[in-house]
Amino acid sequence: MLQAIAHSPRYKWWVFCTIAIGIFFSVVDHGSVLVALPDIESHFGADLPTVQWVVVGYSLVISVLLLPVGKLADIVGRKRVYVAGLVVYLVSAIVSGFAVNMTMLITARVFQGIGSAMIQGIAMAMIISAFPSNERGKALGSNMSVVGSGAIAGPALGGFLVSALGWRSVFFVNIPVGIITILASILILERGQPAEGRADGKNASFDWLGAVLSGAVLLLFLLVVSNGDRFGWTSYLVVGGSFLFLALAVAFVWWELRVAVPMLELRLFQRKLVAMGVVAGWLSFFGGTALRFMAPFYLQRLLGLSPREVGLLMIPAAVCMIVFGPISGRLSDKFGWRGLTMSGMALSAIAAFILASTLADNSPALLIVAMLMLQSTGMGLFNSPNNSSIFSAVEPSSYGVVSALTQLVRNSANVLGVALTTTVVVTVMGLRGAEPSLDAVSPQIADAFVAGLRVAFLILGVFTTLGLVITFLRGERAKPVPSQVVRSRASRAASD
Repeated sequence: MLQAIAHSPRYKWWVFCTIAIGIFFSVVDHGSVLVALPDIESHFGADLPTVQWVVVGYSLVISVLLLPVGKLADIVGRKRVYVAGLVVYLVSAIVSGFAVNMTMLITARVFQGIGSAMIQGIAMAMIISAFPSNERGKALGSNMSVVGSGAIAGPALGGFLVSALGWRSVFFVNIPVGIITILASILILERGQPAEGRADGKNASFDWLGAVLSGAVLLLFLLVVSNGDRFGWTSYLVVGGSFLFLALAVAFVWWELRVAVPMLELRLFQRKLVAMGVVAGWLSFFGGTALRFMAPFYLQRLLGLSPREVGLLMIPAAVCMIVFGPISGRLSDKFGWRGLTMSGMALSAIAAFILASTLADNSPALLIVAMLMLQSTGMGLFNSPNNSSIFSAVEPSSYGVVSALTQLVRNSANVLGVALTTTVVVTVMGLRGAEPSLDAVSPQIADAFVAGLRVAFLILGVFTTLGLVITFLRGERAKPVPSQVVRSRASRAASD
């Protein structure tokens, strides 16, 4: 049966489904654990700042390790790293479920983040390696649907499990799914085909110093950006951390340009589609995160909606991304990327500018929902074609680290987008005489809060428009890279 699957014309979909399960539950995990935090706080009698590290520690580790595990997968083989990541993720989830104190739980979650980085960092590379180059957009669009579905299912599943079985169940639910996914990955992945992307002998070395420097740079970036508003952007901690971040970033670039086998081949950014695609992708996530982050504050604090009602109102936007991601991916395979990426960026910019010009302290919830849907539709149209264009300009041997890079672009843009928006909003609130804190948002200071939102959305609209210009300037398709052509089904069968 396994041989029949390996040589089936639909083998690519077997690979996709196997990897999609891992991606889905790694995304679901984030939403379900967020829902469980109040119960965890109550169970251990901990304070909120401590409990938040259950999520923060997990997210930081993922961001720091994405690039190193992507490069490692390109060297030793992606299946090995992916399966190992599933094992680490599963074992850590079990330990999290049996945690007897906060230290044990946070430590287990850090290790679970390591496993999740190994899954997320290379999943996209494994998926597109299983599809022919003329179906790359289809593969990436389908992957976006999986991620969007997980984002919707996470809070809902977490709420059900916590209510019915307690907070530990959000970790134990990973056991049956994890075991099935590990077995399926061992049996299905890379059967009947070579381990694409594995480096040859002369390149089979790992850039340890580059990995350490990149991890330090990313960790400092995330800590500085996420704590700037809390400690003050001119505080010694933030200013000192910023200078150290810049120094380490310069050291990382200097080292990567000189080492024989760099962790991240910076010369890839000499390629127009890669450099401009990465920048445009970063601007897309940067501009889109703020609306999703600020919408709950507006809906709950000003319009008086309950968390459950807000959660339901956020679903249509997620559905737009699920629907339009695959559509744009398939269309990009036939008609190219520029038209779709420009359309997506334009819709996101329009949503930001409409809110910047029309938002008031009594705007209907329907306006927020409509703009969320418009912005999510834009991201759905943009993301798959943009990632497809980036992968089209690199060799398959670099798919792992480039896959990790695209995830890192998303994470860093999300963090900075939230930080900038928060800073702008609270600064405007302070200038208008209100307490400069999102915790203080209420109908009594609605004017100050809305004024801050309008300034923030205007700034984000400008950044998104810049991304629109970049998507236009970078052109359409790159010249084919001979070594990038994905092996046909016949060649894979012959190499078996």
